Amino acid sequence: MGMPAKIATWQMTEPGKLIKTSIDAPELQPGEVLVEIAGCGVCHTDISYFFHGVPTVTKPPLTLGHEISGKVVAGDEHLLGKEVIVPAVMPCNKCAVCASGRGNRCLKQKMPGNSLGVYGGFSSHIPVPADDLCFIEDRAGMPPEMFSVVADAITSPYQAARRAGLQEGDLVLITGAVGGIGTYMTQIASVLGAKEVIAVDRVAEKLEQSLQYGATATIDTTGKNTKDIRGEFKTYCKSKNLPSHGWKFFECTGVRAGQEICLDLLGFIGKMIVVGYGTQKIEYMFSRLMAFDAEIIGTWGCLPKYYPEVLKLVLANKIKVEPFVETRPMSRIESVLAEAHAGRLKKRVILTPDF
Repeated sequence: MGMPAKIATWQMTEPGKLIKTSIDAPELQPGEVLVEIAGCGVCHTDISYFFHGVPTVTKPPLTLGHEISGKVVAGDEHLLGKEVIVPAVMPCNKCAVCASGRGNRCLKQKMPGNSLGVYGGFSSHIPVPADDLCFIEDRAGMPPEMFSVVADAITSPYQAARRAGLQEGDLVLITGAVGGIGTYMTQIASVLGAKEVIAVDRVAEKLEQSLQYGATATIDTTGKNTKDIRGEFKTYCKSKNLPSHGWKFFECTGVRAGQEICLDLLGFIGKMIVVGYGTQKIEYMFSRLMAFDAEIIGTWGCLPKYYPEVLKLVLANKIKVEPFVETRPMSRIESVLAEAHAGRLKKRVILTPDF
């Protein structure tokens, strides 16, 4: 433990280009600590930033990566040696947005790989504010790097569930239900007591698997248009004597097809929660929203105060992590990003530093 002179990192110099380099370790400010990174998950947002040049708050060169777990090695003495999860978004806790209870969308928030200066998770170390760290007191036998995906892949769906007011007995449909975010959205909906959780996606093998992890039914979208999917949804509702209105739709794909499915199914008093990130534009007649008395809700990140709740669910094995992730050395970052961009990854990858 201690403050290194340099931080080893994989830095994005421009969209589509990485270099392995080192940067000076900063002088820690009051309230900051240095975390030695155990693992950093590769998120869809990282892939989009890297390949499509989606503007971050900090312009390149910078290091991407915001799903981080590790150990405090410098800073406040009473925190040294603590294993932690670094929240993907860390609010200022001082502004009007934070005071409103919506600090997950604080305009002054610090997000590794975006608005934390040049620092991100695809590195050996990262300086972060200490106030909102989530402490792992007992890993229950899980490797420390596995907790990195809590920082977004699991907590963001949990925040989405909170935004939707998800409660016991609710009717839920999830598009992108077998993707990196969707697998946890499915589990969380089930854990929080949803009566029905329909998993919608296009990978038959993974859809079948989802029935073991919270889904009560599946819809395979392969070769189907939105009209076909609507018909299948309504047939299922009729077979189970369920209404087709009042459902909560969690859109986890971030792509046009998934968004169109949710919008097409959104009926009377329904809610659509936009969880997945994407850059496509879509048309929708808002008068339908008015006539249905329905809602479309955006959700961003997760309030740090929810992290301990999510961690308890992971440690209690109510939310399963290991079946949906794999670890690879960080030296393979370029091939991992390329595979992810091409849609060839079967599991979410956690990169472990091997500088």
